[in-house]
Amino acid sequence: MKDRARSIGRVKPRMQRKQYDQELRRLQVELCRLQDWVKHKSLRIVIVFEGRDGAGKGGTIKALTERVSPRVFRVAALPAPSDREKNQLYMQRYLAHFPSAGEIVIFDRSWYNRAGVEYVMGFCTKEQHRRFLQLCPEFESYMTSSGIMLIKFWLEVSNEEQEKRFKTRIHDPLRQWKLSPTDLPSRTRWYAYSRARDRMLEATDTAVAPWYIVRSDDKRRARLNCIAHFLSLIPYRKVPRKKVKLPKRSMKQAYDDCITLKGRRFVDETY
Repeated sequence: MKDRARSIGRVKPRMQRKQYDQELRRLQVELCRLQDWVKHKSLRIVIVFEGRDGAGKGGTIKALTERVSPRVFRVAALPAPSDREKNQLYMQRYLAHFPSAGEIVIFDRSWYNRAGVEYVMGFCTKEQHRRFLQLCPEFESYMTSSGIMLIKFWLEVSNEEQEKRFKTRIHDPLRQWKLSPTDLPSRTRWYAYSRARDRMLEATDTAVAPWYIVRSDDKRRARLNCIAHFLSLIPYRKVPRKKVKLPKRSMKQAYDDCITLKGRRFVDETY
């Protein structure tokens, strides 16, 4: 297994917390600058996060968005389709979440559900899967030609690391909510998901909408590498800001605004 890890390049030791925190802060400063640029230039950006269950998509999205404005960076994590949505055009419910000018929309799972979990778990027919792989590049070509920048990340986790993370989810009460009905079957269908991934990449890794694969066994490195690569794809510049001076509090109509709270219901100071 060590030889296999070397063959795909994963030989670095796990990143320490201190180094991770320093690099994450530096990258998050750049994300704030990018955010200003996106608003300034009225850009429209879609980021797709896909990968095996337990690959770390949620943590990567959190690191990407925790220091920026939710009005610019919007996360779309769609639930299973309703009965009404099942009778719509397949792409229809995703289109409703696409960005307007000055927005970045992050899809935590996307239309690529059809290429992965729906196909492997039998939630769509083989014909629907084949048709999706045929039409998806055309759909994405239309997106990009309409001025939307599409960035697709596939987080790749090893069999051993996925097993470790699932066991943690089973026993840790803070992570049990992450277990979905499709998580455990994904363990027994590892190679079915691998083949589905390979077919998806073969059909949809195009020049206008390429896939970027992120090794995610080390969550900290994966998050940093993903953010750094995202920043590298957009030629942004720092937008000048007006100097801000904090004004003094006006004393006009001043009164004791603390004593008026006496007798109100305060939260118990347990801590």
